[in-house]
Amino acid sequence: MKKLLVGTMLAGISMAGSAMAGSHATTVCLITKTETNPFFVKMKEGATAKAEELGMELKSFAGKIDGDHETQVQAIETCILDGAKGILITASDTSSIVPAVRQARDAGLVVIALDTPLTPIDAADATFATDNFLAGELIGKWAAAQVDTSSAKIGMMNINVSQPTVGVLRNQGFLTGFGIGLEDPNKWGDETDPRIIDNEVTNANEEGGRKAMENLLTKDDGVNVLYTINEPTAAGAYKTLEDFGKTDDVTIVSVDGGCPGVQDVADGVIGATSQQYPLLMAALGVEAIKKWAEEGVKPEPTPGKDFFDTGVALVTDTPVDGVPSITSAEGLELCWG
Repeated sequence: MKKLLVGTMLAGISMAGSAMAGSHATTVCLITKTETNPFFVKMKEGATAKAEELGMELKSFAGKIDGDHETQVQAIETCILDGAKGILITASDTSSIVPAVRQARDAGLVVIALDTPLTPIDAADATFATDNFLAGELIGKWAAAQVDTSSAKIGMMNINVSQPTVGVLRNQGFLTGFGIGLEDPNKWGDETDPRIIDNEVTNANEEGGRKAMENLLTKDDGVNVLYTINEPTAAGAYKTLEDFGKTDDVTIVSVDGGCPGVQDVADGVIGATSQQYPLLMAALGVEAIKKWAEEGVKPEPTPGKDFFDTGVALVTDTPVDGVPSITSAEGLELCWG
């Protein structure tokens, strides 16, 4: 896998924008949550490089912020009108987007969810994603080995109140890994375990992490474990902890595997993160749409799963027995952003 990922990353170095291959090229649309998050920047690079390699035309769209559902719906409508053969999408609202996705599929487009499964998952033709529950479970198990779990005080930082599936899966995976029982596994925030101080929303960005950490410390300044939806959120939370002089008191875990986040693991800001591979995810999605356009064949899920698993690895410099991991140095060889 390491050789495959590195090779794919090298192939993905190209200028941003649309990949053009003539007026009769197969068109594929990429719709991401934002265009600024390094995860989606790398996803666009992977899609752009693969489209150029395969002689396809890539049109890319993004929401203004994480949660901008309306812009994503407009993008789907544009792709249908433009005669695209397929859409790759990371949905901000995984249930509200379904009618627009259905419209695209009814028009003959193949729709592949990237990273974030739709609700229900079969609303898309296929899903190419990290096993986000496993990503959360890995950091949950790791965190449980760092503290006395019986007296833990846990802060939870999620995306937004619409609860996109990627956030639910990571959150619930973390709680399971930590040893906390779930109420409804399909949503976060209804657990009654007293160790959970609160569930905050952050819009998955650094400023959101800063504010959410302030809120958590106001509610209980003894928070000693922090789950964050992604690494920008973790970076913001850490800055607040610096302001309060509490950086040594809180163990932070996250999910992403971007180069800044992995460097934060190396620097001791984040204790452990689960690394995913957006460049590979998008490149495989473009290949799948090419195959659909030429052969009418839709992608198949990984055996035993309802999505195509693009891999995950725990990155930490404090390994835990029974929890497979790679070092931050290894993670930096595979990172993005």
